[in-house]
Amino acid sequence: MREITASGQTVEEAVQSALEQLNTTRDHVKVDIIDEGKKGLLGVFGSKRAVVKVILTKNQIQQAEKYLKEIVNNMQVATEVTTTVEDKHVTFDLSGEKIALVIGKRGQTLNALQYLVHLAINKDGKDFYTVTVDAEGYRVRRKETLESLAIKMADKATRLNKKVALEPMPAYERKVIHSALQDNHHVSTYSDGVEPHRHIVIKP
Repeated sequence: MREITASGQTVEEAVQSALEQLNTTRDHVKVDIIDEGKKGLLGVFGSKRAVVKVILTKNQIQQAEKYLKEIVNNMQVATEVTTTVEDKHVTFDLSGEKIALVIGKRGQTLNALQYLVHLAINKDGKDFYTVTVDAEGYRVRRKETLESLAIKMADKATRLNKKVALEPMPAYERKVIHSALQDNHHVSTYSDGVEPHRHIVIKP
């Protein structure tokens, strides 16, 4: 972590000077004001310069992207990572030749990567981010699959007039099922079991 002490006629001027020396922007630093300085007589006599200490903080998003790339490289999969940030949500989209290895069976590997990156990005940072790790549009395809599964299983529960339990899923996939059936007045849904075996039950 780099830091620099700078001075200027005003605190703002001192901070600006430090930012230029660190070659960064205000949102990537922490500023400690050592001395606010004071204006002298006629702005000259007895004036005291402002002094600040500016510390370069970690860029959480860049660190998380680097971490994700390292894991995927260790899996011997050559991938490109495209990062998009919307408010406090970061999406890392992976693409490459052996992308199926990164996705895994029913997205399990992708889910594990997402969990690790979520932990990494929020480890020491000042901001809290939510994370999606996607691979060539897999999340959208999986959402569509889950929605059609929800409708199919709801029909089954209604037809047999008994509860239907789905396979264990991570929380956000269960949310897709709940949302898909929230307007269906013939069934209700609830989650049952303990992670990682928590699953949805559809009840007539």
